[in-house]
Amino acid sequence: MIVVEELYKSFGPKEVLKGVNLEIKKGESMVIIGGSGSGKSVLLKHIIGLLRPDRGRVLIDNVDITGLNERQLYAVRRRFGMLFQGAALFDSLTVWENVAFALLRQKVASPDEARRIASEKLKMVGLKGVEDLMPSELSGGMKKRVGLARAIAHNPEIILYDEPTTGLDPIMADAINELIIQLQQKLNVTSVTITHDMTSAYKIADRIAMLYDGKIIQVGTPEEIKNTDNPVVKQFVTGSSMGPIKIEGVTA
Repeated sequence: MIVVEELYKSFGPKEVLKGVNLEIKKGESMVIIGGSGSGKSVLLKHIIGLLRPDRGRVLIDNVDITGLNERQLYAVRRRFGMLFQGAALFDSLTVWENVAFALLRQKVASPDEARRIASEKLKMVGLKGVEDLMPSELSGGMKKRVGLARAIAHNPEIILYDEPTTGLDPIMADAINELIIQLQQKLNVTSVTITHDMTSAYKIADRIAMLYDGKIIQVGTPEEIKNTDNPVVKQFVTGSSMGPIKIEGVTA
């Protein structure tokens, strides 16, 4: 479904991606882990075509999207849904208007039909009767679920999750994880999640890929990642300050 080949990206003198290679199978849940500033979000933006690489390719169903023009990219992006880290709701729009935003903007549904679709998707994420509330009236967990309803409003084939449990308490984080699993099963979508929350990663992943120093250094099942012999991966997943990953101000 998604193939990343020898992807390089720099911003000025800073090299972020240094030859990333990754294959994501149709219908699987791939979780990409890595420390803050490791390039996870940069990689995600390349997969959806928001950034163009310095070198390398991103293939969606064997189509290299790095060479497409904006109109062609727009058609590819319509196959994606995305849950942003902070939910990214529009404060001036009601819940249902947020969920149906793309449907209304692209004029693919009438206002009545868009509201019906929004209500249907809100029910899928466990929210009912909130259509006319404003984002300011929602809790953090509710905002995440509204963002998730918006991500699936146009029935995407691929859903990208940017730190879906960040800022949530453990119980709400687990509820979001359960929703991700349920949607994976109900909609048969391909999911790509970036996170540093290992509890979440182990729960929702079919496979986990570790991004470190600009490259994918290991890909495996949750069990394989838990029992890794790679010292970098082991340090990260166990949350130890001691190991090859150096932390400023901490000496091993």
